[in-house]
Parts: sequence; structure tokens; C-alpha cells
Amino acid sequence: MQITNTVFLVRPASFSYNTQTAASNTFQTKLEETPEKIQAKVLQEFDAFVAKLRSVGIAVQVFEDSTEPRKPDAVFPNNWISVHRDGTIVLYPMCTPNRRLERNPAVLEWLEKQKDFVTQIDYTSYEAQDRFLEGTGSIIFDHNHRKAYACLSPRTDAMLFENLMVHLGYQAIAFNACDVNGVAIYHTNVMMSIGEGFVVICLESIRDEKERQKVMEEFHSSNLDVIAISLEQVSHFAGNMLALEGTKGQIVVLSQRAFDCLTSTQKQALEQYAILLPMPIPTIEAIGGGSARCMIAEVFL
Repeated sequence: MQITNTVFLVRPASFSYNTQTAASNTFQTKLEETPEKIQAKVLQEFDAFVAKLRSVGIAVQVFEDSTEPRKPDAVFPNNWISVHRDGTIVLYPMCTPNRRLERNPAVLEWLEKQKDFVTQIDYTSYEAQDRFLEGTGSIIFDHNHRKAYACLSPRTDAMLFENLMVHLGYQAIAFNACDVNGVAIYHTNVMMSIGEGFVVICLESIRDEKERQKVMEEFHSSNLDVIAISLEQVSHFAGNMLALEGTKGQIVVLSQRAFDCLTSTQKQALEQYAILLPMPIPTIEAIGGGSARCMIAEVFL
């Protein structure tokens, strides 16, 4: 199965603009508001996000972030861990020191109570070598066809990606993707998402024609309906969506900003497969440089 109905989220205690990640994340924006006002807005957005997920039948486990040490991006847990249906847990090497603090033993303890996880793959030692692979930010899994896609960047090491896919038994498909200024897109999940039966992708971000053709061939061989988005839409987080299994079938979680920038044709194409669930998270995505998908860590039980 490509999608799950179980996820966990982290309620942030010290959300703020992360100066360490800003070097490679061009989506981050500083807002001229007090830290207290920002934190209040973020918690309001987060709590509404959780309530809306639960309202459509998603089982949501919420972990409270600790105030110390400060972790400005704790709300994005999908970068340090992935949980797989075969009983494998993967721990990933994170690019910036303050994001490495997000790894939470309480999450692992909770997971152990849900299922007998038999394998743990720990790549965190590669941080000492300045080699990084940031979870389902870096990797888009097509679980149905045992393929995985990654756009290479300072946060996504090609060799680590290929090695991990050998361990997991997935075909690794790597490519390069750039924003409008020719800067490498920091995470694959900003420009691509796979659900049951479809893929949303910004093809124009893959400038190399051979790489773009290779990616398209893989989609076609997997019988995925390709829904293309533009670089302009990527800047509004249109690629940062996640398909989950709700009470009434497949849903696609995305931000309200992403939903609003989609064309009617794109929405209709997506609605052939899923119910769209837009989430208003303007403060989180503006300051954090990540959106709805980044907030959700999937748990395949």
C-alpha cells in the first residue's frame, strides 16, 4: 500500500526562523513579529491541522516538543525518521546541528508499542562526514512499485540514497532539480508527491532532458497519472502534499496556499483520485520554509 491512516506530528515549543537551514532553503521567510506572537499563531495553526486530520479518520499521535534545547524546526519530523510496513525504521543524517536535536527517543518507544519493528537502519553517523539524507523530505517513496525518487542537493547525498535503497530493496531514481534561479531545490518533497494512482511533479525544475525523460519513463511504467505543476506553483508549496487513507478513501493533505494556487484543471485531476484537504498554515510555511507534507511523519503498521 502506498498510503497509511496513521501518522505522528510534533507540537513545536520554540518555533522560529532557522538561520542554520536558511543557507539551503530558499523558501524560508523572516516575519517582523515578536517570538511570542509567532509561537501563538503556530500553535493555533498546528492544533487546527491535527483536528482536521482526525476529522477525516486519520489516527494522529502528537508528541510535545521540549523547550530545551531549542529546536526551531521540530514541527517537521519527517526529516529524521521513516517507518516502513515491513518493520523497518530508518534514522537519517541531518544537515544542520540544531535539527539533529529533533530525534526523540519517545517516538521510538511509542513505535515499539504499536508493532514489532524488527530492523533499525541508522545512518546518523554520516553526519560526521558531512553527508546527509533527510528522510521523506529527500526521498519520495513509491511503495507500490518499490521505487524511490530523490532530487540531489546539499541535503540529499546520492551515494547514501543509493545505499539505503539497496538496504530497503527499492529502485533508486536520482535526478537534479532547480528553482527559477537555478538553485538546487533543497528537498524532493517540495516539487514532487506520489499517491495511489498519481504523481504530482514540477517537470520544468528537472532541466536535464535525459533525467526528465528517465523520470517520466519510470512514472509510465508504474501507470502513474502525471499531474504537472509549475515552478511558480512550487514556490507556493503546491508540490508539498501527502496522500493518506481517510475514512472515505484517499485524501490529499496540502496547505491552503498550495490549494489556492492550483488551477481548476489540476484540482479536477487530483479529485479523480482523492479528496483534497487544504490546511491554513501560513505562519508555519512562511517561516519554516516547509508545508503540510513536512509536518507529517507516516507510520505504516
